[in-house]
Amino acid sequence: MDLTSHLLDDNALRQFIAKGYLLIQSDQSADFHQQVCTQLDQVLEREGNPGNNILPRVPQIGQVFESAPVRGALTSLLGADYSMHPHRYCHVNRPGGQGQHWHKDDYVFDQNVRHHRFRWVMAFYYPQDVREDMGPTGVMPGRQYYNGISDSDPHQSTESEFKLCGPAGTVALVNFDVWHRATANTSADTRRMLKFQFVRMREPVSPSWNNEAADWQPVEGDAHPDLSSDVWQWLRGATPSSQSDAPASDDALSALDEADERRRLDAIYEVGCSGSAVVPELLAALRRQARGLSETRLPSTPADPQGGNPAELSASHALAALGACAVEALVEALRDPDWRVRSAAADALGNMGHAAAAATPHLSRCLQDGQMWVRRNAAEALGTLAPSDEDTVAHLAEALTDEDERVRRNAALALAKIGPPASSAVDALTPLLHDENRYVRFNGFLALQRIGTDRALQALWADVHTARWCPITTQETPY
Repeated sequence: MDLTSHLLDDNALRQFIAKGYLLIQSDQSADFHQQVCTQLDQVLEREGNPGNNILPRVPQIGQVFESAPVRGALTSLLGADYSMHPHRYCHVNRPGGQGQHWHKDDYVFDQNVRHHRFRWVMAFYYPQDVREDMGPTGVMPGRQYYNGISDSDPHQSTESEFKLCGPAGTVALVNFDVWHRATANTSADTRRMLKFQFVRMREPVSPSWNNEAADWQPVEGDAHPDLSSDVWQWLRGATPSSQSDAPASDDALSALDEADERRRLDAIYEVGCSGSAVVPELLAALRRQARGLSETRLPSTPADPQGGNPAELSASHALAALGACAVEALVEALRDPDWRVRSAAADALGNMGHAAAAATPHLSRCLQDGQMWVRRNAAEALGTLAPSDEDTVAHLAEALTDEDERVRRNAALALAKIGPPASSAVDALTPLLHDENRYVRFNGFLALQRIGTDRALQALWADVHTARWCPITTQETPY
């Protein structure tokens, strides 16, 4: 399928970066979406909510995400070889539903750092018309980069809200970190929403949308144009053109510790554009923040329902924005005696992307660190860098037996992103198909599929042969 005419243009990409959402219309008929509603209602009534199994129970939903407009938009945001994540859910807002508090979704128990360079996207598919009185999903435009808001109670919060409405077949693509909620349903109609997640599998090396402009151009209401510019240039596979060797101001460096999140976000990219002269001061800030703030990142909050990652630090974001000139210092920080500093350095190198390729052997060594957060963040970082050397593949294969599922999960996803060059890991990946954690299982499955050798595909077939889910086999029709 030629998606060229369905790729997003610059204006749509800017809207997504600055506001955090886009509305796309799939190309199925109204009758198709009505059939999805009917089947959904039957499944929900007879079996309850099937959670992650909603797709095999109603396979037609998959056609929506295969439609050219939706695929074109997802390709534009995540690159051509993005992957559908196995977590999905049917949210039903019935008449009289009171709605939800504001929250962010967590990364399905994986506790990722919320990077500004987004590598995950959520899709909300609405199989019926959605009006404002039906309890549509509300989002906070432009707040996806914030970990705090005025109040999670919608009756107390002061931020603006946009309700995602549209005709049947509307698919809202949202930044994974968007603040959102179900609003109150004051109508007599049920609102159904199917939430799916998609993951970037390869760092951008060139624009994957219909790109014309090289530089970021202002978007009305964008509170953080320097942040937006960094994301724009990263998506284009380009080094930000605004970097210089001018020293960062003392005000900007001190603002990295500001309680005011708006000022802190601006300071990250003011400092991140300064160049190599600021690296020593940023490393000092990273060590200070890692030791002083890591514990505050771990508890459950509306922004991190399952708890956050201790490496989510403003200095870490700034070091990633600096790029290659910070790699050597971050590699040195991987040897710091404090695990909190090591975990933050590993995450910053991964968020940096291709510019941190020289750190690969050092991140591989971190897979044997005695602290889980260091191993987890190093495994995720290696997946972002996706090196193809045998030593890295061997280290990742060893990490597949880690006692913590977050390490196993990220090691398997890293091998999936490496793809065919990871063929030596097939024997280590195969046992993951029976891991106790469903997401480790899926990432093992995905890695074998993307490696694609005969041995890998045979392992997949052996698993599918026994685990195959038949969507028409139910209690009423067992055979």
